[in-house]
Amino acid sequence: MKTKKIFLLTAALSVQLSFAQFAKIVDKDGYVNIRENADANSTIVGKINSDEIVYIFDPNDKNWANVSNGYVHNSRLKYIESYQKVPSIARDASKAVFKSGNIKVNIVSGKFNFKENEKDFTSTLQGDFYKDQQVWGLDGTIPKTHYVSITAQIGDKTIQIPAKEIENLFQVNNKSTNCYYDRINDTLYISMLNSDGAGAYVALFTIEKGEYKGRTLEIPF
Repeated sequence: MKTKKIFLLTAALSVQLSFAQFAKIVDKDGYVNIRENADANSTIVGKINSDEIVYIFDPNDKNWANVSNGYVHNSRLKYIESYQKVPSIARDASKAVFKSGNIKVNIVSGKFNFKENEKDFTSTLQGDFYKDQQVWGLDGTIPKTHYVSITAQIGDKTIQIPAKEIENLFQVNNKSTNCYYDRINDTLYISMLNSDGAGAYVALFTIEKGEYKGRTLEIPF
């Protein structure tokens, strides 16, 4: 029964993620309003600055997109998947390699030794933590896989994603990882959907002009 539930959840996530994705706020005013409902006359419940990354859930209609705390107009969004895709040249359980021109991304993952690292896990009323960071990809289960390294080569620059930014991300699925490049703004995006069931999460790493800018994490449902 548990296997069936995981299969159904995975199938549902696959359908949802066909339209649910990361996007960048693009607005000449420098910010976009978040509306309570999908209506220009709806109450403003917040603002998001231009260039910030948001995760888009099921859009209410072709004009509005559902973010975590309301709705923003689609005209103010640039979907990450709309940028040039960097194709994968190798992909399996232990690695994912992407290359196009002078851009190359190398992701290395591997088995996680829980027994050796068990001392670094803590469980509190606020959730589960690994080395004082919230864990991602686990739903009461023991982590099986983790990231070893994520490295990007853009021209003559080599950028290593800091270990602190990947050490709390578990249950790696390299088959659901993609890379996109915004050539105009010299920005590389690395996106992934990880976990094998109810602990699913999405992550986006941003590298701008040869410098690591940060990550965005979200539960995609």
